Amino acid sequence: MKSYALLLSIGLVAGCDQVREAAMAPGSGPAPEAAPPRTLDPTPPPPPPAAARTVDEFDTTSAEDRAEAAAAPAPEEAASERRLGTTIASLGSPTEPGFWLETPLVSEVTPGRVELSGGGRSANVELRPSGGSSGSGSQISLAALRLLEVPLTDLPELTVYAD
Repeated sequence: MKSYALLLSIGLVAGCDQVREAAMAPGSGPAPEAAPPRTLDPTPPPPPPAAARTVDEFDTTSAEDRAEAAAAPAPEEAASERRLGTTIASLGSPTEPGFWLETPLVSEVTPGRVELSGGGRSANVELRPSGGSSGSGSQISLAALRLLEVPLTDLPELTVYAD
């Protein structure tokens, strides 16, 4: 019985050392306050007209919508982002307006951001679950693809971040 008590106390002392070392590590002070999460726009752009035939007719976003989607995250917002991974994206349904990415990297609708891999342009988007298996690729909205200045027939690699 005494040997068990001795082993237990040695384990406790060793654990205390690890806790103290972690507490004294650089940058281990109180966590910085996280930026409030971005909210999703409750009023998406209107759907395209039934007679839409051109890219401009299908993209019903306004200049204001595009400016908001193109806005770079503030440093405190970027610090609160979580990198979800990368995905290859194809053009999604042009009849679904707005800035969105359907991807297997999320399991629920959430605000986020996509960035062309290797750096470059980015867009704030609504991340939607695709229901696909991991690695199955994603679909991106017409408006988001245009904002990223990617040709509609390309398959860009995107880095995906969640707020």
